[in-house]
This record gives sequence, C-alpha cells and structure tokens, in this order.
Amino acid sequence: MAVKVYGIPMSTATRSVIAALIEKGVEFELVEVDMKAGAHKKPEHLKLNPFGKVPVYQDEDVTLFESRAITRYIATKYEGQGTPLLGKTTTERALVDQWVEVEGQNYHPAVSALNYQLFFRKIFSGEGPDEAAVAVNVEKFNAVLDIYEARLTASKYLAGDFFSLADLGHFAHTEYFVKHSGKSDLITSRPHVAAWWQDISSRPSWQKTITYGSS
Repeated sequence: MAVKVYGIPMSTATRSVIAALIEKGVEFELVEVDMKAGAHKKPEHLKLNPFGKVPVYQDEDVTLFESRAITRYIATKYEGQGTPLLGKTTTERALVDQWVEVEGQNYHPAVSALNYQLFFRKIFSGEGPDEAAVAVNVEKFNAVLDIYEARLTASKYLAGDFFSLADLGHFAHTEYFVKHSGKSDLITSRPHVAAWWQDISSRPSWQKTITYGSS
C-alpha cells in the first residue's frame, strides 16, 4: 500500500507532513479532501480522523492523524534514509523533542492566531481582523520570538547545529505569516531568527512542498 496523505495543499498541518516525507525521500500520494463540500465531516473521513480534520496519513496498515505525531512517525520509520530529523545522541533527541513542544505550546498558538486574523479570516468569512485579538497575539509572539532570538544566537538551528523536526514544524505557519500578515518585521527585525528562517525556508523540501496546489 502506497503512502497516502489526505488533506489540502493550503493546510499548514498537511504541508508539514508533506515536507517531512520529501525530506525523507518517501514517495506518497496526496489525496485532496474537498473541505468546502464538507467531505472532512462525512462518515468516510471520520473513520480516518474522528475529529474531522486534516491531514490523515496512511502507510501500510498504519493510519494516523495529528501532524506532529505523523512527522515523528515518518522520521522514525524512515530514519535510515533522507535527512536525519531526530538527532543522533540522547541529548540531541531530547532537544528536538523539547523544541517540538515549544513550537506546539508557545510558537504555534500565537502565530496561528495572527495568521487567522490577518489572512485566513478574510478568506473564510470575508471579515477583517479583530484588532484586539491581533494586539494580544502580537505581544505573545514578540515574547516567543525574543526567546528564539536568544536560542538561535547560540546555535544554528533550534535543537543544535543540525536541521530537525524542531525546525520543520515551523515551516508552514511562518511562511504564511511572513508573506501575508503584513507584520513580517517581527521575524526580519531579529537577525538570528531572520537568518534561521531564510535558511530553512530555502530548503528544497519546503520549496517543493509549497508548489502543491499552486497550479
């Protein structure tokens, strides 16, 4: 059974999974879910993900949802090929895990809220941003980015001097934020964060990922 990813090309979580597969050199099929028609809430999709979200990942007899779990599975199952994404030593692996958690618990809540208010809200509802929500999350994101700047002063990537899942998980939301929020200076004004983003966003895996659905 070929690897399948059920999702949509513009989904940040779907993009994370695609990028991980490309980094590991795994062939896959993207099965697009017609979310505008509510396909993600239909019984067929709910059998794959009872929460009615994307992506869903299928690999042989394994079906997974939640993008961070999926990317870790990919990095572990295909550890012997492509880009090492987990770290080589116990300490490196712990640091990867730590910064994956930081992304999920600190970076993601702020940047995803800003992306919704400043980009996706207009697409989904036709409404402009809630300026109070923007202000709150700009403050939160600034605080997180200050910590990132300090960390990236000490190491090239988040877990050390090697690219890992910890960095990969930042691809999709940061891409939307830099290109569409109108507040990219939050990234570019911090020299080490800016250099890190320039580095990871230039990776062939990410450049290939963002071509999905662009035609």
